[in-house]
Amino acid sequence: MHTRILTMLAAGALVAATAACGAQSLDGGDAAAAGSPVTLDQAPAEEKAADVINAITPDKDLAAKVPASLKSGGLKVVSSIGYPPMELFASDGKTPIGFDPALARAIARKLGVKVTITDEEFNSQIPGVLTGRYDFVISSMTDNRERQGQVTFVDYVQAGAGMLVKKGNSAGIAGPGDLCGKTVSVVDNGSSMELAESYDADCKKGGKAAVNILKFPGDSEAMLQVSNGRAQATITDYVVAAYKSADPKLAMEAIALEGTESPWGIGMKPDNKELIDSIKGALDSLIQSGEYGKLLAAWNLDKLAVQSAVVNGGK
Repeated sequence: MHTRILTMLAAGALVAATAACGAQSLDGGDAAAAGSPVTLDQAPAEEKAADVINAITPDKDLAAKVPASLKSGGLKVVSSIGYPPMELFASDGKTPIGFDPALARAIARKLGVKVTITDEEFNSQIPGVLTGRYDFVISSMTDNRERQGQVTFVDYVQAGAGMLVKKGNSAGIAGPGDLCGKTVSVVDNGSSMELAESYDADCKKGGKAAVNILKFPGDSEAMLQVSNGRAQATITDYVVAAYKSADPKLAMEAIALEGTESPWGIGMKPDNKELIDSIKGALDSLIQSGEYGKLLAAWNLDKLAVQSAVVNGGK
């Protein structure tokens, strides 16, 4: 896969990559390389959380403890861009925006360091972290026991499945139990189909009408069935549902499917204890200050919020 890199280490690259002007200096030598002040990166103008990110100031205690490599070379982050609203490109086709890049930029500012975000194919990300090419991966990656055998996670959201219904929800669908006797559209051979089939089985077991499941090759076709009235709901990832519901042209509402959530984590090399502590500390600081909540709200992802930064919380 062609790799596209957003490098914000040079002022020229920063001007080309963002419409925002100016930057913020961190006074003092705690978070600076060789005693020089660090000029913090500004968020891209198309980033929905740009104002929140650009207002974040370094935590001096955290900045004083960041690894020397971050002070001198900045934070090297990898993600797989193309899963909105978590990761997507701005209109220039090369600048990463979305919640994951927003949080990476927010963490960097909290630590008083610069940041580079690189787009890599999903399966190349953990190897890139393990070889030291990247400091961490943040890419809608589920924290589970299998991956914990390779990297250590700091969990930053709880994400699960969701449904999309027509604006106004005239069908009165609030959860799986309301799907009995309804028509639901899903992507064929995916997790959404498995959920629909399990809800159908529950309806039948309870002596209720079956769920009529319509299967399609992709999300767009499945969502179209709700728009044209052929289906009362479609099941997908909640982050996708939230993103689509934010588009007024689609006239849809997102419903989270409780109990399907699992943690998504920021993955790091397990022996890099200093970095893990820094990232955990920065995320906790963002949560406690309310800045984390504002980042989520900017992308209509409030329901993904965690209350604290947990290490390897996945099962």
